[in-house]
This record gives sequence, structure tokens and C-alpha cells, in this order.
Amino acid sequence: MAHRLHVIRSSAMFAHAWFRHGNSLLDTAGMEARSITKGANLELPTDTSGLQIVVGWQDSENERAIDASALLLAGRKVRSDADFVFYNQPTSADGSVRHLGASVTEGGVEERIAVDLESVPGDVDTIAIAASLDRGSFGELSGMHLVALDDGGAPIVRYDITDATVETAFVFGEVYRRNGAWKLRAVGQGWDTGLAGLATDFGVSVDDEPAPDAADLPAPILDETTSVLEETGTELLDATGADDMDAQLLDETTSVLEEADAEAVDVGDFVDDAGADAAVSGEPEPPLDEPVPVAAAPAGAAPAASRAKTVRTRQPRTTRIMPPVPVLAGGTNWAAARLFSVAGVGAAEEQEKRATSALLATMYAVRPFARGIVARLGAPAGTVETFAEVQFELADRKVVPDGVIRVARGSRLWTCLLEVKTGTSQLRRDQVEKYLDVARIRGYDAVVTLSNEIAPGAGEHPVDVDKRKIRKVGMLHLSWAEVLQEARMVLTHRGVETPVQAWILAEFIKYLEHPRSGASGFDDMGAAWATVRDAAVAGTLRAADRKVPAVADAWLRLVRFLCLHLTAELGVTVTSPLPRRLAVDPAARQAAVVSKLAVDGVLDATLKIPGAAGLVTLAADVGRGQVKVSVQVAAPKEGSSQRRVSWLLRQLDKAPNDVVVEVGFTGRTETTCERLGDARARPAVLIVDRALDITTFKLSRSTPMGARRSGVRGAFVHSVITALDAFYGTVVQGLKPWPSPAPQLPEETVSEAAALDDLT
Repeated sequence: MAHRLHVIRSSAMFAHAWFRHGNSLLDTAGMEARSITKGANLELPTDTSGLQIVVGWQDSENERAIDASALLLAGRKVRSDADFVFYNQPTSADGSVRHLGASVTEGGVEERIAVDLESVPGDVDTIAIAASLDRGSFGELSGMHLVALDDGGAPIVRYDITDATVETAFVFGEVYRRNGAWKLRAVGQGWDTGLAGLATDFGVSVDDEPAPDAADLPAPILDETTSVLEETGTELLDATGADDMDAQLLDETTSVLEEADAEAVDVGDFVDDAGADAAVSGEPEPPLDEPVPVAAAPAGAAPAASRAKTVRTRQPRTTRIMPPVPVLAGGTNWAAARLFSVAGVGAAEEQEKRATSALLATMYAVRPFARGIVARLGAPAGTVETFAEVQFELADRKVVPDGVIRVARGSRLWTCLLEVKTGTSQLRRDQVEKYLDVARIRGYDAVVTLSNEIAPGAGEHPVDVDKRKIRKVGMLHLSWAEVLQEARMVLTHRGVETPVQAWILAEFIKYLEHPRSGASGFDDMGAAWATVRDAAVAGTLRAADRKVPAVADAWLRLVRFLCLHLTAELGVTVTSPLPRRLAVDPAARQAAVVSKLAVDGVLDATLKIPGAAGLVTLAADVGRGQVKVSVQVAAPKEGSSQRRVSWLLRQLDKAPNDVVVEVGFTGRTETTCERLGDARARPAVLIVDRALDITTFKLSRSTPMGARRSGVRGAFVHSVITALDAFYGTVVQGLKPWPSPAPQLPEETVSEAAALDDLT
């Protein structure tokens, strides 16, 4: 197959530099990576043993699937298909290169490739870092970049790409070996034939079969999130007889253990038999303080399938399935039995154990959910097994973390220790440091903490530990709000594999949403709230007041919770974009919130919702007791002013009359501003001069702000969430950007082409 290579023109520049760096990303907040341009290369420091290559971009439409990949090359070709690392084959055969998956930051979307330089085979001289998309071209994206981080998370080099055009697969850069030293080169060239074309040109055998027909797939889940959990089963009973439904549920239930056994030995589509056996069932029996798998391959089971001779670049299809529901109840007062019961939950210790057990059991049973959780932790895609309260020895003492999570992929075995808190219990530094010591001694990858505390920023941890303890072991944090959001995303948007998995995940969601589970979102502004609120109302608030930083920190956590909340509701990743300086520096981010609150009495944030017509801004005016939500959209560039106003009003049919409409004009700083109810009655009130072009519409709505620090009725957090949901549901989600017409050829060109066409 021939593929056309597009080389983006640029002059080559070369540079060599040493870059001194710290041991963790938190230590280097605000540190800028050395920038290089296309064609330039940079020699890596000699003490660099591993890299994380970050490929990032911004997609205004957020509808494209963009995936990073890596190719291990010897003489510009892969040695075999096993040297192609991507979403369907996330680890190289030797484990030296791993695809870590995607994450969303304030600056856009990122995918990471981990490279263990010390484990790269001697005959591999180059590792090409590429990305591909399923529709459109890279020229339609913005903010494309490659950043190389050392094994401690410190930035080494950055390459920004600004001249992509029609490519659908793109080589961002190369890590290559020259005279015994590792270097990184900025490449910046691509293909218009997608991932399959890129892979084929590097020597990978690609075999993509057509996707199955929609008729062969299970019925999709209902779009409404709440309907999945509240469905009574009437529709299912109508569509399937009660006897058939009963038999179907029985068959699914009795086969779930067989499916679990199959998953225990399924380490991926591209794992050798030897790798699978070593990762799951062929290891020597572990000592007593090692976790023991809860499921093993049944005796006499057939061996795992050998490595495929060709690589599939097609993304695996996920299916949304409705969880089975009881249909044989004798009356409305017959309550369905709960898989995870809150009955009898007493002290905090019992609450913590139940929540931990429910999480780990659900991860083991529902593979798509488990993969979503471990992907957040940087683990490879593979078989996930979970264990509760495993005992370890540390300096003649027993150390018992709440759980252990292991992921097997080929010869790679990723392990983390889990520390869990529920309710108001706080994570303790001494506990976390003990688990870090255990993980370091045993060569485990990470310690993960899970509590109701939401970190103010992505990648930040609520517990400050001795930095020496995290040089070799990762320390990561999840909140219960993130776990709940992931569960809802998988169930209602991404899809699961069987109806039984859907039922288990739905039961887990119901458990977490019950107040007695101890897992909560964000609903408390903290003890400092009342004092700061009263000072803002009185006009006496100052930035130096002791309690202001605590309220600023609580606001940042609330903004993260709002992003999680909308992500789960909408099925798209909602972020709060920040200037780069604030995104990488927690202290500067908090100081900016403190300054705004002290000077203006306002807590504000911006939310980026993929597919929305504009950015949504949120401002809580603490002094005046108002919550204001706004969105600004571009006006159509064609038509009269009256037509542009009519275009807007038609889309606001569900919006309340108290929405304020502000109109911006070309060449005029003053705007017109009217209530939507008045504009509906007389659209002309928004047009100050028919000769002026309308450029923007800003829509806003203010509602009363709750004053209480926590709770529901009259509480600040509840009033902010309610204002945001109401504004988005009645205003934002109904807005669609004006479709721009296609660019027009000059009339002379069209006429000449038509004349030539007539001659032929």
C-alpha cells in the first residue's frame, strides 16, 4: 500500500544542552522545559534512566479520538509487530515502552508514553513517538506539543508544533541512541492515511477487519443517566416474557464466575503464552505476606491464544448495556435486594472496610471500570486483580494497607498499595509514609490514597510527605467523587461487557450515593467560611486575613468537583482552563483566588465543556449574595442585525425570562443589555444601530447565593451547583454555533472552469 508522506517545511536547528532538574514534578512547579524547534535535537542527561513522553493538544470540538503510539525501530523499521505500542497493544514485548493512556488537564488533552531507557533492547536504535486521529486532520487542532519528562517528573525538553496541515497520523519526535548517548529529536512530519498507514510504512503488518454491524451489537443503554438506575423493568418485561427474562438472568448469573476465571488469565490480545503464564499463574508461590490471586485458571484450561500475526489498529468497540432489573415483584412495596448493603454500618472503621471491599470487588468483576480507575493511576492496560487488607512486614511490625491492586500485562506486573478513608476521616502522613516504605522495599510502583478530600489541582496530593520517599515510588490520590464519576461514565457512556457487569456497577453506584456509605462529594466550605463571608458582606475583608486562604482552597476544590459532576452527567470531559503559570503553581493559583476574593468579594471560575457554544463562567459574589453564570457566543457573520438576534432567540426557547442578554458590536465599546423576557417581546431593543454589526452575545443569569457552609437548604455549595445545572440545562445546551459557509471561489475562476469543462 502506498502512503503519501507530508513533510512540513521548516529550517533545521540543532542544539545540545545539559538540563539540571529535581526529583519530582511538585518540586519543579513553574520550571520551564527547554524549547526546541523542528529538526533540532537535544542530548539527554547521562543519569536519565527513564522518560515519560507527553503528547498534548487542544481540540475545540472534542469529538475526535486522538491516540499516541510508539514504534521501536532498528534501521527505521520495526523488528516485528510486537514493537508497535499503542492502545490495542499498550506494552512492548520486553516491557521497555508502555502506553499509559490519556488524561485531561487544564491545558487540553495529554497522552503519555513511558520509556525505560535501561531496558530498551540493544538492537533498537530509535523510538518514534507518534499520534493519530480517527477523523479530521491535525491541522484542525491547536496547542500540539511534545514534552519529555525525566523519571522524577521534571521537564527536560518541549517541542511545540504549529504547522500541521492535512495529516491524520503524525510523528511528533524520536528518542534515539547515538554513540552510546540518548538524544531526542523534534520531527514534525505526518501521513494522511491514519494510524494504519503510519504503522505500515514502519514495517508493521496491519489487518483491520470491518466493524460488526450495529444489528449484531447489544441494545444501547438509555441516554438519561437517572433512567438507568431508576428503570422499573416494565419495558424489559414487555419486550421479553417473564420466563425468558428469568432464564436469561439465571444464565448470566451462573456464567459470571466462568467469565471471571477467563479474565484472570486474559492478559490482553497481544500477550505471548509464556508472558501470560508468568504474569498470572506461572510465578512461584508468594510468601504469606504477598497477595494471593482470588481466582486462578481452571484445571485443564486451554492455553491462551498465541500472539496475533498482524496488528489491529481499529479501536475496540464498547457497548452501553442496561443493567438487569427485577420484573417479577408482587407489588410496588417489594424492594430489590442490594448487592452492597448499608444496613448495619456503624463506626468509621466498619464504614471504611465496606466501602473498600465494594470498590475492590467491583473493580475485579467489571473490567471496563477497573481499567478506567487504573488508567488514572498510570498503570498499563491489562488484567486487574484486587486484594483486601494484605499484611506486610516492616521493621518487625505488621503493616496492613486497605488494599492492593495489581495489573498484569505480558511480563510487566504493576502494583500499588491502597489507603482508604471515608466520611470525615483524614489521611495521616505517618500511615502513608509506612506504605511508601513497603512499596519501595518490595519494588512496587505506587501508593494510592482514596478519601473524600478533593485535591485542588490535577496531580496534587493532600498529604505532604518526605520527598525522599517518593523518588522511586509514585504517590497518587483519588477522591470518592472521582471514583463515582468514573463508575457513572462507564455505565452510562462508555459501556460494559455484560448485563451482569452493568448490574454490579449500578449497585456500586447506588451504594456510594447512599449517605451511610461514607463516600461523598464536596458539600462543605470549611470552618473559615462564615467568618470570611461576613467580612466580605461588611466590606472589611483583606487578603492578609488568616482564614481567607482556607476559603480559597475550598473554592478550588469545589471547582474540581463541578468538573467531575458535569463530566459524569454529560459524558464529556469538563475542565477548568487556567493560565499556564497558575496551572503549574498551586501557591500562585491560591494567591490569585485570595486576591480576587479580598478585592472584589468574588469567587470565580471558567469551565470548558466540549461541544458547548462557548466557555461557561461562574462567579459567586460573596459580598452581594449572588451566584452568576454566564456564557458568551459569537454572533453569525452573515445577515442583518435583526436576523442575528432572531437566530439567538430561537435557541433560547427553554431559557427563563430573567436571563440577561448583552450584545456586543463592531467598533463600539458600549453594549446593549436587556432581560430575555423583554427581548422576546421586542427584539429591536437589543439593536442600538442597524448599521452596526453584532459580533457577540453574552447570556447571564443571577440567582441567590446560599450562606451556610454545608448542607442542602440554604447552603453555599448547593446553590452554586444548582445555579450551574439550571443555566446549562436551560441556556447553554440549547445553543449551537452558527455554521460558517464554505469559502467561495472568485466568480472569474468559476466561469473559467465552467468554460473549460464545456470544451472537454
